[in-house]
Amino acid sequence: MRVGTERAGLATSKLRIKLPLPPKIDPTVTMMTVEEKPDVTYNDLGGCKEQIEKIREVVEMPLLHPERFVQLGIDPPKGVLLYGPPGTGKTLTARAVANRTDACFIRVIGSELVQRYVGEGARMVRELFQLARSKKSCIIFFDEIDAVGGARFGEGDSEVQ
Repeated sequence: MRVGTERAGLATSKLRIKLPLPPKIDPTVTMMTVEEKPDVTYNDLGGCKEQIEKIREVVEMPLLHPERFVQLGIDPPKGVLLYGPPGTGKTLTARAVANRTDACFIRVIGSELVQRYVGEGARMVRELFQLARSKKSCIIFFDEIDAVGGARFGEGDSEVQ
Protein backbone atom coordinates (compact mmCIF):
# COMPACT_ATOMS: atom_id res chain seq x y z
CA MET A 1 0.00 0.00 0.00
CA ARG A 2 1.33 3.44 -0.85
CA VAL A 3 0.47 6.64 0.98
CA GLY A 4 1.97 9.57 -0.90
CA THR A 5 5.59 8.60 -1.45
CA GLU A 6 5.95 6.62 1.78
CA ARG A 7 5.23 2.93 2.01
CA ALA A 8 2.94 1.77 4.80
CA GLY A 9 1.98 -1.56 6.31
CA LEU A 10 -1.64 -2.61 6.63
CA ALA A 11 -2.77 -4.50 9.74
CA THR A 12 -4.96 -7.19 8.21
CA SER A 13 -6.66 -8.02 11.51
CA LYS A 14 -7.95 -4.47 12.02
CA LEU A 15 -7.67 -3.14 8.45
CA ARG A 16 -5.77 -0.03 9.45
CA ILE A 17 -2.37 1.39 8.59
CA LYS A 18 0.14 0.15 11.14
CA LEU A 19 3.34 2.07 10.45
CA PRO A 20 5.31 3.69 7.69
CA LEU A 21 7.81 1.18 6.31
CA PRO A 22 11.44 2.24 5.85
CA PRO A 23 12.08 3.35 2.25
CA LYS A 24 15.07 0.99 1.84
CA ILE A 25 12.96 -2.15 2.30
CA ASP A 26 11.81 -3.58 -1.02
CA PRO A 27 7.99 -3.44 -1.45
CA THR A 28 7.92 -7.14 -2.36
CA VAL A 29 8.34 -7.93 1.33
CA THR A 30 4.62 -8.36 1.88
CA MET A 31 4.71 -11.73 3.60
CA MET A 32 4.70 -10.26 7.08
CA THR A 33 2.64 -8.37 9.60
CA VAL A 34 4.31 -5.91 11.95
CA GLU A 35 2.98 -4.84 15.35
CA GLU A 36 4.93 -2.18 17.23
CA LYS A 37 3.51 -3.47 20.53
CA PRO A 38 0.94 -6.26 20.47
CA ASP A 39 -2.11 -5.87 22.71
CA VAL A 40 -1.93 -9.49 23.93
CA THR A 41 -0.92 -10.36 27.49
CA TYR A 42 -0.26 -13.61 29.33
CA ASN A 43 -3.76 -13.26 30.82
CA ASP A 44 -5.13 -13.88 27.31
CA LEU A 45 -3.59 -17.37 27.33
CA GLY A 46 -5.83 -19.82 29.14
CA GLY A 47 -4.64 -22.75 31.27
CA CYS A 48 -0.98 -22.67 30.31
CA LYS A 49 0.66 -21.67 33.58
CA GLU A 50 3.58 -24.11 33.42
CA GLN A 51 4.28 -23.38 29.74
CA ILE A 52 4.12 -19.62 30.32
CA GLU A 53 6.70 -19.91 33.11
CA LYS A 54 9.05 -21.82 30.79
CA ILE A 55 8.60 -19.21 28.04
CA ARG A 56 9.24 -16.40 30.50
CA GLU A 57 12.43 -18.10 31.67
CA VAL A 58 13.81 -18.96 28.22
CA VAL A 59 12.63 -16.02 26.10
CA GLU A 60 11.58 -13.13 28.31
CA MET A 61 14.42 -13.26 30.86
CA PRO A 62 17.24 -12.87 28.28
CA LEU A 63 15.44 -9.92 26.68
CA LEU A 64 14.67 -8.09 29.92
CA HIS A 65 17.76 -9.00 31.96
CA PRO A 66 20.72 -9.88 29.69
CA GLU A 67 23.14 -8.75 32.41
CA ARG A 68 22.23 -11.79 34.51
CA PHE A 69 23.57 -14.08 31.80
CA VAL A 70 26.73 -11.99 31.43
CA GLN A 71 27.34 -12.22 35.20
CA LEU A 72 27.04 -16.00 35.03
CA GLY A 73 29.32 -16.17 31.99
CA ILE A 74 26.77 -17.95 29.80
CA ASP A 75 25.23 -17.08 26.47
CA PRO A 76 21.52 -16.28 26.73
CA PRO A 77 19.10 -18.34 24.63
CA LYS A 78 18.55 -16.71 21.23
CA GLY A 79 15.28 -18.34 20.27
CA VAL A 80 12.67 -20.96 20.93
CA LEU A 81 10.68 -23.38 18.79
CA LEU A 82 6.95 -23.48 19.53
CA TYR A 83 5.28 -26.43 17.87
CA GLY A 84 1.84 -27.97 17.82
CA PRO A 85 -1.34 -28.20 15.80
CA PRO A 86 -3.00 -25.05 14.45
CA GLY A 87 -5.02 -23.06 16.95
CA THR A 88 -3.09 -24.01 20.08
CA GLY A 89 -1.83 -20.50 20.89
CA LYS A 90 1.69 -20.38 19.47
CA THR A 91 1.24 -17.00 17.78
CA LEU A 92 -0.72 -15.62 20.74
CA THR A 93 2.08 -16.69 23.09
CA ALA A 94 4.74 -14.99 20.97
CA ARG A 95 2.65 -11.81 20.82
CA ALA A 96 2.28 -11.85 24.62
CA VAL A 97 6.07 -12.14 24.99
CA ALA A 98 6.53 -9.17 22.63
CA ASN A 99 4.05 -7.16 24.70
CA ARG A 100 5.77 -8.03 27.98
CA THR A 101 9.26 -7.25 26.67
CA ASP A 102 8.14 -4.09 24.84
CA ALA A 103 9.38 -5.56 21.57
CA CYS A 104 8.14 -5.12 18.04
CA PHE A 105 6.44 -8.29 16.75
CA ILE A 106 6.97 -9.40 13.16
CA ARG A 107 5.00 -12.42 11.96
CA VAL A 108 6.31 -14.04 8.79
CA ILE A 109 4.44 -16.69 6.81
CA GLY A 110 7.03 -19.36 5.99
CA SER A 111 5.42 -20.42 2.73
CA GLU A 112 5.95 -16.88 1.40
CA LEU A 113 9.71 -17.38 1.70
CA VAL A 114 9.66 -20.24 -0.81
CA GLN A 115 9.93 -18.37 -4.07
CA ARG A 116 10.02 -19.24 -7.73
CA TYR A 117 13.36 -17.59 -8.50
CA VAL A 118 16.72 -18.53 -7.03
CA GLY A 119 17.84 -16.01 -4.42
CA GLU A 120 14.50 -14.24 -4.07
CA GLY A 121 13.64 -15.93 -0.76
CA ALA A 122 17.11 -15.18 0.64
CA ARG A 123 16.74 -11.53 -0.37
CA MET A 124 13.40 -11.34 1.41
CA VAL A 125 14.93 -12.81 4.58
CA ARG A 126 17.78 -10.26 4.45
CA GLU A 127 15.28 -7.42 4.14
CA LEU A 128 13.21 -8.85 6.98
CA PHE A 129 16.23 -8.83 9.30
CA GLN A 130 17.17 -5.34 8.09
CA LEU A 131 13.72 -4.17 9.21
CA ALA A 132 14.08 -6.00 12.55
CA ARG A 133 17.48 -4.39 13.20
CA SER A 134 15.91 -0.95 12.77
CA LYS A 135 13.77 -1.61 15.87
CA LYS A 136 15.07 -1.29 19.44
CA SER A 137 14.04 -4.88 20.13
CA CYS A 138 12.11 -7.25 17.96
CA ILE A 139 10.58 -10.73 17.97
CA ILE A 140 10.44 -12.41 14.58
CA PHE A 141 7.83 -15.18 14.50
CA PHE A 142 8.06 -17.58 11.57
CA ASP A 143 4.62 -19.14 11.11
CA GLU A 144 4.23 -22.26 8.96
CA ILE A 145 8.02 -22.72 9.03
CA ASP A 146 7.61 -26.31 7.85
CA ALA A 147 6.85 -24.89 4.39
CA VAL A 148 10.41 -23.56 4.09
CA GLY A 149 12.27 -26.85 4.37
CA GLY A 150 11.11 -29.87 2.43
CA ALA A 151 11.33 -33.47 3.59
CA ARG A 152 14.37 -35.39 2.32
CA PHE A 153 13.73 -38.81 0.90
CA GLY A 154 17.04 -39.60 -0.74
CA GLU A 155 19.79 -38.09 -2.79
CA GLY A 156 17.62 -37.13 -5.74
CA ASP A 157 17.12 -33.65 -7.06
CA SER A 158 15.02 -31.22 -5.08
CA GLU A 159 13.49 -27.91 -6.03
CA VAL A 160 15.34 -24.76 -5.00
CA GLN A 161 13.96 -23.24 -1.82
